Amino acid sequence: MSPHRSAPPKSRRWRDWALLGGLLVLVGAGLTGLASATGWAETWAQMRALHLWQVAALLALSLSNYVLRGARWHLLAQRLGLRTGLFQNLRHYLGGFAMSVTPGRVGELVRMRWLRRETGWPVERSAPLVLMDRAGDLAVMALILALSISLAAGGIAGAVPVVILALAAAIVATRPRLLSALITLSHRAVGRFSRLFARARGAARLLSRFSHGPTMALALALGFAGWMAEGVSFHLLLVWMGADIGLWKAVAIFVFATLAGGLTGAPGGLGGAEAAMVALLSLEGIPLEVSVPATAVIRLTTLWFAIGIGLMVFPLAERLSLKAQG
Repeated sequence: MSPHRSAPPKSRRWRDWALLGGLLVLVGAGLTGLASATGWAETWAQMRALHLWQVAALLALSLSNYVLRGARWHLLAQRLGLRTGLFQNLRHYLGGFAMSVTPGRVGELVRMRWLRRETGWPVERSAPLVLMDRAGDLAVMALILALSISLAAGGIAGAVPVVILALAAAIVATRPRLLSALITLSHRAVGRFSRLFARARGAARLLSRFSHGPTMALALALGFAGWMAEGVSFHLLLVWMGADIGLWKAVAIFVFATLAGGLTGAPGGLGGAEAAMVALLSLEGIPLEVSVPATAVIRLTTLWFAIGIGLMVFPLAERLSLKAQG
Protein backbone atom coordinates (compact mmCIF):
# COMPACT_ATOMS: atom_id res chain seq x y z
CA MET A 1 0.00 0.00 0.00
CA SER A 2 1.41 3.38 -0.94
CA PRO A 3 1.75 6.17 1.62
CA HIS A 4 -0.88 8.15 -0.30
CA ARG A 5 -3.46 5.42 0.07
CA SER A 6 -2.74 4.87 3.74
CA ALA A 7 -3.10 8.56 4.58
CA PRO A 8 -6.45 9.58 6.10
CA PRO A 9 -8.83 11.74 4.05
CA LYS A 10 -8.16 15.48 4.23
CA SER A 11 -11.57 16.13 5.78
CA ARG A 12 -10.84 13.73 8.62
CA ARG A 13 -7.37 15.19 9.17
CA TRP A 14 -8.85 18.69 9.35
CA ARG A 15 -11.49 17.46 11.80
CA ASP A 16 -8.86 15.88 14.06
CA TRP A 17 -6.70 19.01 13.98
CA ALA A 18 -9.75 21.17 14.67
CA LEU A 19 -10.65 18.98 17.66
CA LEU A 20 -7.10 19.18 18.97
CA GLY A 21 -6.99 22.95 18.45
CA GLY A 22 -10.30 23.39 20.26
CA LEU A 23 -9.10 21.31 23.20
CA LEU A 24 -5.85 23.27 23.39
CA VAL A 25 -7.78 26.53 23.42
CA LEU A 26 -10.07 25.26 26.18
CA VAL A 27 -7.19 23.95 28.29
CA GLY A 28 -5.24 27.16 27.77
CA ALA A 29 -8.27 29.27 28.61
CA GLY A 30 -8.93 27.22 31.74
CA LEU A 31 -5.36 27.46 33.02
CA THR A 32 -5.21 31.14 32.10
CA GLY A 33 -8.46 31.78 33.94
CA LEU A 34 -7.20 29.98 37.04
CA ALA A 35 -3.90 31.83 36.90
CA SER A 36 -5.73 35.12 36.47
CA ALA A 37 -7.98 34.38 39.43
CA THR A 38 -4.98 33.81 41.66
CA GLY A 39 -2.97 36.70 40.26
CA TRP A 40 -0.59 36.56 37.31
CA ALA A 41 2.30 37.77 39.44
CA GLU A 42 2.14 34.81 41.84
CA THR A 43 1.70 32.23 39.07
CA TRP A 44 4.51 33.62 36.92
CA ALA A 45 6.78 33.94 39.95
CA GLN A 46 6.38 30.22 40.68
CA MET A 47 7.35 29.29 37.12
CA ARG A 48 10.31 31.70 37.00
CA ALA A 49 11.62 30.33 40.30
CA LEU A 50 12.56 27.07 38.57
CA HIS A 51 16.23 26.84 37.61
CA LEU A 52 17.40 25.54 34.26
CA TRP A 53 18.97 22.46 35.86
CA GLN A 54 15.65 21.64 37.52
CA VAL A 55 13.81 21.75 34.19
CA ALA A 56 16.58 19.59 32.70
CA ALA A 57 16.11 17.07 35.52
CA LEU A 58 12.36 16.90 34.85
CA LEU A 59 12.99 16.32 31.14
CA ALA A 60 15.63 13.66 31.91
CA LEU A 61 13.16 11.73 34.09
CA SER A 62 10.54 11.92 31.35
CA LEU A 63 13.07 10.75 28.76
CA SER A 64 13.96 7.77 30.93
CA ASN A 65 10.27 6.83 30.92
CA TYR A 66 10.10 6.87 27.13
CA VAL A 67 13.36 4.93 26.71
CA LEU A 68 12.32 2.27 29.25
CA ARG A 69 8.94 1.81 27.59
CA GLY A 70 10.68 1.74 24.21
CA ALA A 71 12.86 -1.09 25.54
CA ARG A 72 9.65 -2.87 26.58
CA TRP A 73 8.32 -2.43 23.03
CA HIS A 74 11.53 -4.04 21.72
CA LEU A 75 11.21 -6.92 24.19
CA LEU A 76 7.60 -7.59 23.16
CA ALA A 77 8.45 -7.29 19.45
CA GLN A 78 11.13 -9.94 19.84
CA ARG A 79 8.71 -12.21 21.71
CA LEU A 80 6.13 -11.79 18.96
CA GLY A 81 8.71 -12.95 16.42
CA LEU A 82 9.60 -9.68 14.71
CA ARG A 83 13.22 -9.60 13.54
CA THR A 84 13.70 -5.93 14.23
CA GLY A 85 16.68 -4.37 16.02
CA LEU A 86 16.70 -2.32 19.21
CA PHE A 87 17.30 1.05 17.56
CA GLN A 88 14.76 0.24 14.86
CA ASN A 89 12.11 -0.47 17.49
CA LEU A 90 13.05 2.62 19.49
CA ARG A 91 12.67 4.66 16.31
CA HIS A 92 9.18 3.30 15.76
CA TYR A 93 8.16 3.76 19.38
CA LEU A 94 9.45 7.29 19.85
CA GLY A 95 8.25 8.41 16.41
CA GLY A 96 4.75 7.26 17.27
CA PHE A 97 4.59 9.87 20.03
CA ALA A 98 4.10 12.49 17.33
CA MET A 99 0.56 11.12 16.99
CA SER A 100 -0.22 11.03 20.74
CA VAL A 101 -2.70 13.89 20.49
CA THR A 102 -4.93 12.17 17.94
CA PRO A 103 -8.35 11.16 19.37
CA GLY A 104 -7.93 8.01 21.44
CA ARG A 105 -4.24 8.05 20.40
CA VAL A 106 -5.22 6.01 17.34
CA GLY A 107 -2.58 7.89 15.36
CA GLU A 108 0.09 5.91 17.22
CA LEU A 109 -0.96 2.94 15.08
CA VAL A 110 1.41 4.42 12.51
CA ARG A 111 3.98 2.15 14.18
CA MET A 112 2.24 -0.84 12.60
CA ARG A 113 2.45 0.82 9.19
CA TRP A 114 6.20 1.23 9.62
CA LEU A 115 6.48 -2.41 10.68
CA ARG A 116 4.49 -3.53 7.64
CA ARG A 117 6.75 -1.59 5.31
CA GLU A 118 9.98 -2.82 6.89
CA THR A 119 9.08 -6.42 7.70
CA GLY A 120 6.16 -7.26 5.43
CA TRP A 121 4.01 -8.22 8.42
CA PRO A 122 0.31 -7.36 7.93
CA VAL A 123 -1.38 -5.21 10.53
CA GLU A 124 -3.27 -8.11 12.09
CA ARG A 125 0.03 -9.86 12.90
CA SER A 126 1.62 -6.82 14.57
CA ALA A 127 -1.59 -5.65 16.31
CA PRO A 128 -0.92 -7.79 19.44
CA LEU A 129 2.22 -5.72 20.01
CA VAL A 130 0.13 -2.54 20.28
CA LEU A 131 -2.41 -4.28 22.53
CA MET A 132 0.29 -5.51 24.89
CA ASP A 133 1.93 -2.08 25.00
CA ARG A 134 -1.33 -0.40 25.98
CA ALA A 135 -2.23 -3.19 28.41
CA GLY A 136 1.21 -2.95 29.99
CA ASP A 137 0.76 0.77 30.61
CA LEU A 138 -2.67 0.24 32.15
CA ALA A 139 -1.44 -2.59 34.37
CA VAL A 140 1.62 -0.80 35.77
CA MET A 141 -0.25 2.48 36.25
CA ALA A 142 -2.97 0.65 38.16
CA LEU A 143 -0.32 -1.07 40.29
CA ILE A 144 1.50 2.21 40.96
CA LEU A 145 -1.76 3.92 41.88
CA ALA A 146 -2.77 1.09 44.22
CA LEU A 147 0.68 1.13 45.84
CA SER A 148 0.61 4.92 46.17
CA ILE A 149 -2.82 4.87 47.80
CA SER A 150 -1.66 2.29 50.34
CA LEU A 151 1.52 4.22 51.20
CA ALA A 152 0.24 7.79 51.00
CA ALA A 153 -0.94 9.66 54.07
CA GLY A 154 -4.52 9.72 52.76
CA GLY A 155 -6.62 8.26 49.97
CA ILE A 156 -7.87 9.80 46.75
CA ALA A 157 -11.61 9.76 46.19
CA GLY A 158 -12.50 7.79 43.08
CA ALA A 159 -9.07 6.16 42.79
CA VAL A 160 -10.27 2.62 43.52
CA PRO A 161 -12.73 2.48 40.57
CA VAL A 162 -10.02 3.84 38.27
CA VAL A 163 -7.61 1.12 39.47
CA ILE A 164 -10.24 -1.56 38.89
CA LEU A 165 -11.10 -0.28 35.40
CA ALA A 166 -7.43 -0.08 34.39
CA LEU A 167 -6.66 -3.58 35.66
CA ALA A 168 -9.81 -4.99 34.03
CA ALA A 169 -8.86 -3.48 30.67
CA ALA A 170 -5.32 -4.83 31.02
CA ILE A 171 -6.57 -8.32 31.88
CA VAL A 172 -8.98 -8.42 28.93
CA ALA A 173 -6.30 -7.21 26.53
CA THR A 174 -3.84 -9.89 27.63
CA ARG A 175 -6.17 -12.91 27.72
CA PRO A 176 -6.50 -14.35 24.19
CA ARG A 177 -9.58 -16.47 24.88
CA LEU A 178 -11.40 -13.75 26.80
CA LEU A 179 -10.61 -11.10 24.20
CA SER A 180 -11.60 -13.44 21.36
CA ALA A 181 -14.91 -14.18 23.11
CA LEU A 182 -15.62 -10.47 23.50
CA ILE A 183 -14.84 -9.90 19.83
CA THR A 184 -17.23 -12.72 18.88
CA LEU A 185 -19.99 -11.24 21.06
CA SER A 186 -19.41 -7.83 19.50
CA HIS A 187 -19.64 -9.35 16.02
CA ARG A 188 -22.94 -11.00 16.89
CA ALA A 189 -24.28 -7.73 18.27
CA VAL A 190 -23.21 -5.73 15.22
CA GLY A 191 -23.97 -8.41 12.65
CA ARG A 192 -21.64 -6.85 10.05
CA PHE A 193 -17.96 -6.50 9.12
CA SER A 194 -17.28 -10.25 9.33
CA ARG A 195 -13.82 -9.98 7.75
CA LEU A 196 -12.75 -7.23 10.16
CA PHE A 197 -13.89 -9.20 13.21
CA ALA A 198 -12.18 -12.34 11.86
CA ARG A 199 -8.90 -10.43 11.64
CA ALA A 200 -9.41 -9.11 15.17
CA ARG A 201 -9.92 -12.66 16.46
CA GLY A 202 -6.74 -13.75 14.68
CA ALA A 203 -4.83 -10.92 16.34
CA ALA A 204 -6.28 -11.88 19.73
CA ARG A 205 -5.07 -15.47 19.34
CA LEU A 206 -1.53 -14.22 18.73
CA LEU A 207 -1.50 -12.76 22.25
CA SER A 208 -0.64 -16.26 23.49
CA ARG A 209 2.92 -15.52 22.30
CA PHE A 210 3.30 -13.27 25.33
CA SER A 211 2.31 -15.95 27.87
CA HIS A 212 5.88 -16.26 29.07
CA GLY A 213 6.62 -15.54 32.71
CA PRO A 214 10.11 -13.97 32.43
CA THR A 215 9.06 -11.82 29.48
CA MET A 216 5.97 -10.49 31.23
CA ALA A 217 7.89 -9.87 34.47
CA LEU A 218 10.56 -7.85 32.65
CA ALA A 219 7.94 -5.97 30.61
CA LEU A 220 6.08 -5.00 33.78
CA ALA A 221 9.32 -3.98 35.50
CA LEU A 222 10.32 -1.71 32.60
CA GLY A 223 6.89 -0.08 32.51
CA PHE A 224 6.79 0.32 36.29
CA ALA A 225 10.20 1.99 36.39
CA GLY A 226 9.28 4.27 33.49
CA TRP A 227 6.02 5.58 34.93
CA MET A 228 7.52 5.89 38.41
CA ALA A 229 10.18 8.19 36.94
CA GLU A 230 7.47 10.63 35.83
CA GLY A 231 5.72 10.35 39.21
CA VAL A 232 9.00 11.19 40.95
CA SER A 233 9.39 14.10 38.51
CA PHE A 234 6.05 15.52 39.66
CA HIS A 235 7.06 15.09 43.31
CA LEU A 236 10.34 16.95 42.76
CA LEU A 237 8.52 19.75 40.94
CA LEU A 238 6.15 20.24 43.88
CA VAL A 239 9.05 20.21 46.34
CA TRP A 240 10.88 22.86 44.30
CA MET A 241 7.72 24.96 44.26
CA GLY A 242 7.45 24.72 48.05
CA ALA A 243 4.46 22.35 48.06
CA ASP A 244 5.85 19.05 49.34
CA ILE A 245 2.89 16.69 49.85
CA GLY A 246 5.02 13.56 50.06
CA LEU A 247 6.34 11.24 47.35
CA TRP A 248 3.50 8.74 47.24
CA LYS A 249 0.74 11.35 47.37
CA ALA A 250 2.37 13.19 44.45
CA VAL A 251 2.78 9.95 42.49
CA ALA A 252 -0.84 9.01 43.17
CA ILE A 253 -2.13 12.38 41.94
CA PHE A 254 0.01 12.26 38.79
CA VAL A 255 -1.00 8.71 37.85
CA PHE A 256 -4.67 9.22 38.74
CA ALA A 257 -4.85 12.41 36.67
CA THR A 258 -3.15 10.70 33.72
CA LEU A 259 -5.55 7.75 33.82
CA ALA A 260 -8.57 10.01 34.33
CA GLY A 261 -7.53 12.11 31.35
CA GLY A 262 -7.16 8.97 29.25
CA LEU A 263 -10.65 7.78 30.18
CA THR A 264 -12.13 10.93 28.63
CA GLY A 265 -10.90 9.78 25.21
CA ALA A 266 -9.60 13.28 24.50
CA PRO A 267 -6.31 13.55 22.58
CA GLY A 268 -3.51 13.08 25.10
CA GLY A 269 -6.06 13.33 27.91
CA LEU A 270 -6.15 17.08 27.32
CA GLY A 271 -8.45 18.90 29.68
CA GLY A 272 -9.34 15.96 31.89
CA ALA A 273 -5.83 15.34 33.19
CA GLU A 274 -5.20 19.02 33.91
CA ALA A 275 -8.54 19.49 35.66
CA ALA A 276 -8.02 16.39 37.82
CA MET A 277 -4.49 17.43 38.76
CA VAL A 278 -5.45 20.97 39.80
CA ALA A 279 -8.49 19.70 41.72
CA LEU A 280 -6.55 17.03 43.62
CA LEU A 281 -3.74 19.42 44.50
CA SER A 282 -6.32 21.92 45.77
CA LEU A 283 -7.83 19.22 47.99
CA GLU A 284 -4.38 18.78 49.50
CA GLY A 285 -4.37 22.46 50.43
CA ILE A 286 -2.07 23.58 47.60
CA PRO A 287 -3.07 27.12 46.54
CA LEU A 288 -3.98 27.75 42.90
CA GLU A 289 -0.96 29.99 42.38
CA VAL A 290 1.12 26.82 42.88
CA SER A 291 -1.15 24.05 41.53
CA VAL A 292 -1.81 25.80 38.20
CA PRO A 293 1.84 26.41 37.20
CA ALA A 294 2.81 22.97 38.58
CA THR A 295 0.20 21.37 36.34
CA ALA A 296 1.30 23.41 33.33
CA VAL A 297 4.99 22.58 33.83
CA ILE A 298 4.51 18.84 34.38
CA ARG A 299 2.32 18.54 31.28
CA LEU A 300 4.90 20.44 29.25
CA THR A 301 7.74 18.21 30.48
CA THR A 302 5.80 14.95 29.98
CA LEU A 303 3.08 14.97 27.29
CA TRP A 304 4.38 17.84 25.18
CA PHE A 305 8.01 16.77 25.56
CA ALA A 306 7.02 13.33 24.24
CA ILE A 307 5.22 14.92 21.30
CA GLY A 308 8.30 17.05 20.59
CA ILE A 309 10.50 13.94 20.53
CA GLY A 310 7.97 12.24 18.28
CA LEU A 311 7.94 15.14 15.84
CA MET A 312 11.72 14.98 15.56
CA VAL A 313 11.86 11.19 15.06
CA PHE A 314 8.73 10.83 12.88
CA PRO A 315 10.28 12.08 9.59
CA LEU A 316 13.25 9.72 10.01
CA ALA A 317 10.99 6.76 10.76
CA GLU A 318 8.78 7.56 7.77
CA ARG A 319 11.74 8.00 5.41
CA LEU A 320 13.51 4.81 6.48
CA SER A 321 10.30 2.76 6.30
CA LEU A 322 9.66 3.99 2.76
CA LYS A 323 13.26 3.19 1.84
CA ALA A 324 12.89 -0.36 3.24
CA GLN A 325 9.62 -0.82 1.35
CA GLY A 326 11.10 0.38 -1.91
